[in-house]
Amino acid sequence: MDEAILFGVLFLTLVMFAAGRIRYDIVALAALVILTVVGIVPPSEAFLGFSHPAVITVAAVLVLSEVFRSSGIVDVLGRWFSRTGRALTAQVTSLSTLVASLSAFMNNVGALSILLPLAIRMARGANRPYSPYLMPLAFASLLGGMTTLVGTPPNIIIASFRKAATGDAFTMFDFTPVGLGVALAGVLFIALIGWRLIPTRQAQSTPGETIEIADYMTEVRVTEDSRYVGRLVRDLEELARDDVAIVGLIHRGRRYGAPSSYQIIDTGDVFIIEANPEDLRSFVDETGFRLEGFSNIRSDVDKAVASDDVALLEAVVVPNGQIEGRNAAGLHLHSEYGVNLLAVSRSGARIASRLSRVVLQAGDVLLLQGRTELMLAALPRLNLLPLADRDLRIGQPRRLVIPVAVFVGALLLTIFGLLPIHVSLVAAVTLLLLSRFITLQSAYQSVNWPIIVLLGAMIPVGGALESTGGAARIAALVTDLGHTLPPWTILAIVLVTTMLLSDVVNNSTAVILMAPVAMGVSEAMGASVDPFLMAVAIGGSSAFLTPIGHQSNTIVMGPGGYKFGDYWRMGLPLDVIIVSVSVPLIMWVWPLGI
Repeated sequence: MDEAILFGVLFLTLVMFAAGRIRYDIVALAALVILTVVGIVPPSEAFLGFSHPAVITVAAVLVLSEVFRSSGIVDVLGRWFSRTGRALTAQVTSLSTLVASLSAFMNNVGALSILLPLAIRMARGANRPYSPYLMPLAFASLLGGMTTLVGTPPNIIIASFRKAATGDAFTMFDFTPVGLGVALAGVLFIALIGWRLIPTRQAQSTPGETIEIADYMTEVRVTEDSRYVGRLVRDLEELARDDVAIVGLIHRGRRYGAPSSYQIIDTGDVFIIEANPEDLRSFVDETGFRLEGFSNIRSDVDKAVASDDVALLEAVVVPNGQIEGRNAAGLHLHSEYGVNLLAVSRSGARIASRLSRVVLQAGDVLLLQGRTELMLAALPRLNLLPLADRDLRIGQPRRLVIPVAVFVGALLLTIFGLLPIHVSLVAAVTLLLLSRFITLQSAYQSVNWPIIVLLGAMIPVGGALESTGGAARIAALVTDLGHTLPPWTILAIVLVTTMLLSDVVNNSTAVILMAPVAMGVSEAMGASVDPFLMAVAIGGSSAFLTPIGHQSNTIVMGPGGYKFGDYWRMGLPLDVIIVSVSVPLIMWVWPLGI
């Protein structure tokens, strides 16, 4: 009975993960609560997953990735990339190789966030669309994560399963022989052939041209009889809410970008506002302002929207971030964060409906405007990833050496067996906090809490799959299918099944569910558990067929203008290459031992 309930809950959980209508951390918690209420997971063990070493390690890696991202590495890489030339193959090769290398030692989403602005800068400089740059960048970040223990959460999770099975976890570079071979083959394919399989999408040049904000901007003049004369700009903001953005002010002949909420409104002031025609009409009627028209709006937009202290920036909504699933009206962007939302682009096309009513989705590109210092503070608070560093300097130059030294020191402590990985990485984070290379606020903001909740909730669920005998039953079915087949085909079945599962659910979830099955298969075959766990690790990092399998894929969907069906064009042959390369490598490095 318990087994039937467990499979029913797991089936519904996977369906809800794939549908994506409810955030996956909430779905995972619901599954855990149900299994605890029915008695399959003991109440005393329900929340032990949150103290699991894998969860602590993932959180520490995320913080360290943020330290590297803000350390000035963007400036260093920017100088290197200026020498790569304008040939598309050379640029894609350089980007893919570099992001794969970074992903080996930091979270792959963090590596992507570092190089995304540079990729867009290169595309703009060569007057090319973003599409041949961004999907290769995302895919290469996943490939690089396969090569070390800390490169991706699935590897950390697999290491913990190996410790439970054998008493010893996989170490830092146990993943390297197989992962590096797969990554090299994958990056070579992406750089020489893969990017050519991606449909070309419309080029995007600058924020203004991408979303055509000037078409939605106009000037309104404060008339003598307006009831807002002598009042504050904040009173206008309360009236406008988020349907009308006040992006500039001409006051007594002087232009102000993103005017202060406490600026006093005077007769003759000219406001530059962004609104669609319906909202503009309502705004003018309510305020009594006079519509000046659109004749000279381009020059005023150029001067008022972006200046020395006012930034105009495109940023992408990160999956499971603070603003996904919310609308602008509920966020109070200007009053709470000091930034204006000027436009929203989804899959390369501007959304023309009222901004306050647009429910933001992962991958949406937002055009934001505000004072530079407020923008710098708002981006991490809103979990937004900047697409280009046109007005903001992302990073603090010359702060790279010490964080790298601390990170390397932590890895050496683990490699030489002095400290387990979760302790050494937490020690590194603590040292960087004490030395103020990262603030406590930034550290907490850098942790992807939905991922942490997902892992903490799903680890007991994965344990239930093993304790109820469900994993053994699935393993028996797999081995029964393979009685007439060579052993390597069973290994390939485990790998491909994990691959396909990771294309529709979070890859950490795929690994948590498949690892007990892989262990059961190895036991049924009388084989070593290592090759099967390694196959699950590779499969869990091979979410290349859809934009929903991994955060990196989702992040580039909007900026690249990709459609859902674009991913399999490069992803399917890449999956074939990964299976063809990884199965022989796994059997050579980690023999089945039958």
